[in-house]
Amino acid sequence: MIDSAIPHGRTRKRLSAVRKALVAGVAGVLGASFLVGLSSSASAADCSAGYVGLTYDDGPNPGNTSTLLNALKSNGLRATLFNIGQNAQNNQALVRAQQDAGMWIGNHSYTHPHLPQLSGSQMQSELQRTQQAIQQATGTAPKLFRPPYGETNSTLKSVEQQLGLTEILWDVDSQDWNGASTAQIVQAAGRLQNGQIILMHDQYATTVQAIPQIAANLRSRNLCAGMISPSTGRAVAPADGGGGTPPPSSPPPGGGSCTAAVSPGQSWSDRFNLSVTVSGTNSWIVTVTVRSPQKIIATWNGSPSWDGSGNVMTMRPNGSGNTFGFTVQSNGNTQWPAVSCRVG
Repeated sequence: MIDSAIPHGRTRKRLSAVRKALVAGVAGVLGASFLVGLSSSASAADCSAGYVGLTYDDGPNPGNTSTLLNALKSNGLRATLFNIGQNAQNNQALVRAQQDAGMWIGNHSYTHPHLPQLSGSQMQSELQRTQQAIQQATGTAPKLFRPPYGETNSTLKSVEQQLGLTEILWDVDSQDWNGASTAQIVQAAGRLQNGQIILMHDQYATTVQAIPQIAANLRSRNLCAGMISPSTGRAVAPADGGGGTPPPSSPPPGGGSCTAAVSPGQSWSDRFNLSVTVSGTNSWIVTVTVRSPQKIIATWNGSPSWDGSGNVMTMRPNGSGNTFGFTVQSNGNTQWPAVSCRVG
């Protein structure tokens, strides 16, 4: 027998070593499984309690916006940034950085005035110039608008509708503009419930310092930072399906960029004219998406084509310059169609 050839003590030692190796191996496998499970559960965001809207006004600002973006990204958060038009115009690289960081960009007027004190045409200028500045930087015009100071009236709402903008206020005010401490800002964010929106600002160090704690608090309550729906004005799951930061946007086909500026023409009880002026290139493709049940019934100074639904018109140059026009039969909806431009 084997036992007679091997001293008894050595047998026990060898068996003991085998047992230790087996135990260590099993423990290692179990440990690896546990770690994989832990890693998976830690990395997968639990949004079972819903989504909230984190918003930051008054950017972009040199020296502040980059710090804000880094803090949001490093904590796995996305937010809606309501930009002042003149800041966007003067800091287009920062607007592009906001977009590349996966943030959503909204309109906050051009000079941050008390809008209800202005005329309708002045309001339109404030909003439209901001639309153009942001579209010039990103290729996309905003769909969301936040009035400065939260001040609004029926005239402003009419201008917003003409520009295809949804007015967004807030449910929770962080009071960061009023000297709130980091702890107070965190406490305010802790009151957010599914669908709600919090007001914060781009330019305060206390606000940036609150971000890690806000992220931790949301995770502890199974809430995620979502986008603001242009149709409901409430926080919802991101349309791209991602809770994390998406990769930078691809440049327009053919390189370069272009801007499509929309201006009103004649209007009647059942229809209205719009004019689109393209800048940045002579080789452009403009997409016009009407808002059902609208229909485009006439065009000029461009070469149009249509998708199968008849709701999306693609316009290209026809040798008549870089301005074209069209007539929209409103069918009860007077909101301007969405217009975007890319290089052909």
